[in-house]
Amino acid sequence: MKVTRVARSKHVPDRYYLTLEDGSSLKVGLNQIADYAVYEGRDLTEEELASLTDDARETNTRARALRILGERNMSKKQMTERLIQKGEDPELSRETAQWLEEVGAIDDGAYASLIVRHYAARGFGAGKIKNELYRRGIPREYWEDALEELPDMEEAAYRFLQSRLRGAEPDAGSLKRASDAAYRRGFSWEEIRTALSRYQTEHGE
Repeated sequence: MKVTRVARSKHVPDRYYLTLEDGSSLKVGLNQIADYAVYEGRDLTEEELASLTDDARETNTRARALRILGERNMSKKQMTERLIQKGEDPELSRETAQWLEEVGAIDDGAYASLIVRHYAARGFGAGKIKNELYRRGIPREYWEDALEELPDMEEAAYRFLQSRLRGAEPDAGSLKRASDAAYRRGFSWEEIRTALSRYQTEHGE
């Protein structure tokens, strides 16, 4: 298959667009240009074209994955799903996510710790934080170590109730609303009961 045109991308460094004699096109990187000695008029064998196409797909998928990671952290599972959503081949998406883990660009353990610290700092309970770990596809093998970084949840529940009740003398209605809000935020009923008891002791029966 003859290469009829080689055009360099105006927006992405080291990216080239090849036009083939059958009218199809192929997006490749500078490495593929060098490795396959690509130039206008170059006649690629079927084997060379198949290999070039596979190499280009892998390079393009990896480049897309790195751009995604540049926007925000994510787990290996999230990366795989995002690449598939973007139209990449499922198997190649899984291989790319695995490659990112191998080179250290994705670290599910470190990401789990980041999620725990982030939501704990925002005043969420362990229930909500575990839901976030699950939702983001972080394997459970990383949860235990990450959750050890949680602060005292009874103290966190008490601070949340303080922020809701604002030091007012509690009544049944306000206590129930505050308790329900704390439960939705991920605190256990035991933590909430302990926090309520402390609040009532400090602010009146």
